[in-house]
Amino acid sequence: MGWLDAVTGRRKRVGNDLDALFGVPGAALTLQTAAGWTPTGQGSVCYRAAAGAAFAQTQADITALIQDDPQAPDVEVTRDPFGFTWLVVQGDPDDLSGLCTDLHAVNSSLEAQGFADGLLCSMVTFVGHGRTVGLVYLYKRGTFYAFAPTGPHQRDNLTEIAIRDQLAGELPMEPDLQKWLALWDAPGL
Repeated sequence: MGWLDAVTGRRKRVGNDLDALFGVPGAALTLQTAAGWTPTGQGSVCYRAAAGAAFAQTQADITALIQDDPQAPDVEVTRDPFGFTWLVVQGDPDDLSGLCTDLHAVNSSLEAQGFADGLLCSMVTFVGHGRTVGLVYLYKRGTFYAFAPTGPHQRDNLTEIAIRDQLAGELPMEPDLQKWLALWDAPGL
């Protein structure tokens, strides 16, 4: 931060790096071998839907793009109680690379059409130890964190921190714990 930014109270916006999503398959191997978490094949992108025909057409084009493959994954668009839209992709658990490519395409398409301000996060889900955990990519921060719900509005912070520590060398992990959003009622969790 420069002195002018300090005086005016402005901060440089942290840039995202959507290509970091392509690091998830390697990180998944670490999670599977070191901690017993296996991918479910489900991933999602959370965003605030814009009003209007342009956004509706963009969302329809994205869904068609993902489903344009002979072995296309299932795609569903849902809304959560907080007003966010989730584009959920359910594919083969053994094809995590394909899932991450689809999530990258969703984010890139929304960004290219001018809807980047509405992007919140992307999530890939894992299962193990009798429950589900989400590996979350914060779009505006360009970092990852784990979200491990244990019940209605309860989470397992120790598991989240353990996953952070296991993946620190493979993915850009979010250092500020206050940015680790609770994704209550997120699809797949």
